Order: sequence, then structure tokens, then C-alpha cells
Amino acid sequence: MCGIVGAVAQRDVSEILLEGLQRLEYRGYDSAGLAVISADGQLQRTRRLGKVKELANAVAANPVSGGTGIAHTRWATHGEPSEANAHPHLSGDNIVIVHNGIIENYESLRETLRGRGYEFLSQTDTEVICHLVEWELRSAETLLEAVQKTLPQLEGAYGTVVMDRRDPSRLVVARSGSPLVIGLGVGENFLASDQLALLNVTRRFIFLEEGDVAEITRRDINVFDLNGKAIEREVHESTIEQDAADKGKYRHFMQKEIFEQPSALINAMEGRISHDSVLVESIGVGAKDILKNVEHVQIIACGTSYNSGMAARYWFESLAGVSCDVEIASEFRYRDFVVRPNSLLLTLSQSGETADTLAALRLAKQKGYMSAMSICNVSGSSLVRESDLAFMTRAGTEIGVASTKAFTTQLAAMLILVTAIGKEQGTISKEKEAKIVRALHSLPAQIEKALAFDKPIEALAEDFADKEHTLFLGRGEFYPIAMEAALKLKEISYIHAEAYAAGELKHGPLALVDADMPVVVVAPTNDLLEKVKSNIEEVRARGGQLYVFADESAGFESSEGMKIITLPSVDEIIAPIFYTVPMQLLAYHVALIKGTDVDQPRNLAKAVTVE
Repeated sequence: MCGIVGAVAQRDVSEILLEGLQRLEYRGYDSAGLAVISADGQLQRTRRLGKVKELANAVAANPVSGGTGIAHTRWATHGEPSEANAHPHLSGDNIVIVHNGIIENYESLRETLRGRGYEFLSQTDTEVICHLVEWELRSAETLLEAVQKTLPQLEGAYGTVVMDRRDPSRLVVARSGSPLVIGLGVGENFLASDQLALLNVTRRFIFLEEGDVAEITRRDINVFDLNGKAIEREVHESTIEQDAADKGKYRHFMQKEIFEQPSALINAMEGRISHDSVLVESIGVGAKDILKNVEHVQIIACGTSYNSGMAARYWFESLAGVSCDVEIASEFRYRDFVVRPNSLLLTLSQSGETADTLAALRLAKQKGYMSAMSICNVSGSSLVRESDLAFMTRAGTEIGVASTKAFTTQLAAMLILVTAIGKEQGTISKEKEAKIVRALHSLPAQIEKALAFDKPIEALAEDFADKEHTLFLGRGEFYPIAMEAALKLKEISYIHAEAYAAGELKHGPLALVDADMPVVVVAPTNDLLEKVKSNIEEVRARGGQLYVFADESAGFESSEGMKIITLPSVDEIIAPIFYTVPMQLLAYHVALIKGTDVDQPRNLAKAVTVE
């Protein structure tokens, strides 16, 4: 979502702030700004609507410099995208603030502050925090104390940084529901909403916990918990590659991340499978006892992660014999639910900071689940820290808003988890386990084969140049793959796309079928192939234009109204992962033709840290 960068140093920090914002561009935003305190105590603020490049150009035209500063990229929640609504915000001439999250009681706070004589210059909820701090500072001895007195008045979520022009030696930060990380330097310290923003200046990080408040100076970092008690937080050494934010030879980050999937899958499986078995101990300390007793799995996720959970549900039940439910986090947390005996709570998230998934985890942990496990791509994330077990996907930094390698590595991780459960409970034989593991070992090479279809799929994408709607069909575990394919196409090409279980055609979707609506079918060779062929005939009979992604042994031939993309045969177990890749390539190439912003599609953000 929004991005934050801050610094306290002896050197000029303006370039560090801009570089950090550029590294956070993947999160999605509509405006950017920074504020720096100069050596002679002057506050210099620059804000621009649009990309960080616009802000950088403005700073180049009117340079700012100083050793203390904060910067922000905004994704609009309160008030339209505009320079006036862009961060940082001010209270008077001294207090400066940036903020991620949503203050739910901002309207009542705004009225109270107006009664105290404060003037509001934006439509944002953030401005109330700024004025509250200024008000509390009138009676507090320090900026830290003023912030600590402000926070209990706020309802909602925030990751916020406060700066006082009169005291450039420190920044005060607070975290509740929105992530913040402190970067440790030598004679200088930094902060950000994502460690990726600071990899050019440090590798050592402190991850703030829920409710933490911290005071940061050049030489000291003091952290306080929700009750104001001084506490120590562990320092972590980051292993993320600094060039993760470099597209290299690729045109877009999404394209790069699609082609990184073979290596990402190798990383996801490394140390977790031997040549013929799953290494249960690699899942985590105590995992063996937990998995042995699991009778039910409750998956909670959003977006792409929800689709991966839907696909994995078939594996949990058909392979391990364990019942599985999948629910959208934003729905799960707002209904009364019943916890089944010996139920494993499984949360899925690329970022580990998805607000609804985190809130659902916290709620569910109070309800008596046997254990809470996360499958996640970011090791220092809130979801990982708050779960009993964490299965890291190791996909590497994913910058494109439309998730690709995070999805396929989640599927690989869950196939390993399913096999581990079946192994511990005796529902998967040694022979079956060895077969699954061999299929997993073959997966990176199979994905390479799928990527080799890039050019034919690019040519096929031309057919979608003037289309406004697309229907995706799949059966069994390939219905969620069709769901993910539709999500990818609508995210980055802005074509309205829907997925249906192919057997549902006669129950409504056939009314939409005509020559102007492409119908994309996922058709591997399995027990449902003949059923899929019947569904294809239903579309052909109504003049629909079909695009069938089929196994080479399925017996399809291209004909009028039906184009076949013939793919190599793969093991049925890993076929859902394999068929995902051509769908990603199709969405990518259609988006190129449509001329959209592939990596940062409109209205969307990478890490959704608000409801």
C-alpha cells in the first residue's frame, strides 16, 4: 500500500529518501512527497501527484538538503489523489508527519481539533494525527511523550513517523496494524515500511511489533511497547538481494518474475524434500506432532493467495484425506464461525502484511485452533512473527503488483505440506510420497517448458486486442487455476474476466457466449477431460471463440472457432502449477497490447495493508 522512508544522519538524506521511495514503487501509489530539515533549521517540503519520478524532477529543479527527513508514497483512501492530499502533512510550521493506514474516528477528531482552532488543508485522515501531536506537545516535555499521548486517541491502523522542525536530531515512529522496520547504520539510522527500501544503506533491521513506539536518533534507537515500557527488539540481518528491484533484461518486473519461477521453485523446495521423501522436520519445530494430529485445515487468504488455497484444497482432501475449507479473510473475520476439533489454521500471503488476513489470524487464534501456520514470502513479516509455524516460500522479492511466482511457490509449499500430513497420518504411502516428490523435482524443468511457449502465446494475445470480456473455464483443481487466470487478466489488462467451473456453463454463463467473448479453457489430460470436451462443445454450438490450453495427449485439433495451444504432458499432481504459467503469459501479453501499466495497474497496490 503506501510507502514510508525516513532517515536521521550527518550526511544529506534527500537522495536516500528518493531512492527508498523508488524501491517502494511496487506497492502502488498515486502521489509522493518528502520533507527534510536543512542545516539551518528550515523545513523543506516537496509533494507531487503521480510517480516518484515527478517528485525527483521537482527536487532536482529546487534542491533540498539536510540530515533528517521523511518521505512517503500515498495510495488514496481519504480524499482524492492530489498534491494537497499527498504526504508529508504539517501542523503549523513545526510538526511533520507521514502515515500508512486508516484512522477510523478521524471525523470526530477533526471536529474536536477544529474546536481548538486547527485549520485542515487536506481531506485526509492523516492530518488529524499531525494536529493531535502538535496539541499534546504543548504540555508534553518531549516529542516522544506527545506521540505516546496521541496514540490512545486513535482508532484504526497506522504506521506513522513524526518529525519536529525544532529538533532535527530525532524521529518518533509508531506501529499498529501497518508494518514499520528500522534500519541500523553507523552514526545514522533509517526507517521504512519495507526493508527493501533501505537495502542500499543497511542490511541490519529491527522489525517493530504491534503497538511499538520508537525514538530514533543518529546513534540510538529506543523502543517502547504498548504500555510505554522500554523493550529490546532483535536485530535481523537481511539476506534479500539488493538488485531485486532491477528489471535486468526484462521489460517489466512481472515478466521477470514469471521467468524467475523455475529458480523460485527450486528455492521453495530446497531442504524440504530428499530424492524420494518429504522432510517433515523442515516445516518447523514441533511440526511433526502438529501434522500428525490435524483433522481439518482452515485456509484464510485474499486475492491470488485465496486462489492458491482453493487449488490446494483438492490436494488436502484427495491426497492426505484431511477435510479443508478455504475462506476469504475479509469475510471470515466478520462472521461467527465454528472451530472444528484439531483444526490447523493456515494463512496465505505474499507480503505477510495483508490487513484482513492478519486480522483474521488474530481473531482465529482466540478461538481455539490447534495451531496457526503461515505460508508466506517475507520472513520478517507480521504474519510470520504471529504464527506458530511459518513455511517460507522463498520466491524472492516480488515487485509486480500482479502476483506470479508467489502463487506457484505457494502451491509447491502446500503440496509439500499436504504430503507431510499424509505421511505422518499414514494416508499417503511411501510409494505415493515418492511419486509426489519425483513430480516436484521435475517441476522447475517443466516450468521451463511452459515458458518456451512465450512467443506462441504472444501471437495468440493479438486476438484479445479489441475484447472487453473473457470467460475462463476449468474443472476440479483447474477451476481455481481458471480463477487465477481471470484475476491476472483483469488486474493488468483491465478486461472484464470471469472464471467458472466448466460444469456450471448451463446454469447461466452460456447466456454470455458469443463471437465477441473469448472463452479460455484449461484442459489437461485427467479423469475430467471428457467432461471438459463436452463443455467445449456447448460453447462451440453457440458460436463462441475458444482458446484451449491442452495436453498434447488430449486429442484436440485447431478448427474454425477453436484455437489449441498444445502443451507437453506433465504429471497430474503438478499439472495445476504447470498450467498456471501459460495463463500468466497470456495476461502479460494482452496487457502489453492494451498498453496498460503492467507492474502498477490502476487502483491496485502490492501489499494491501488496509481493509
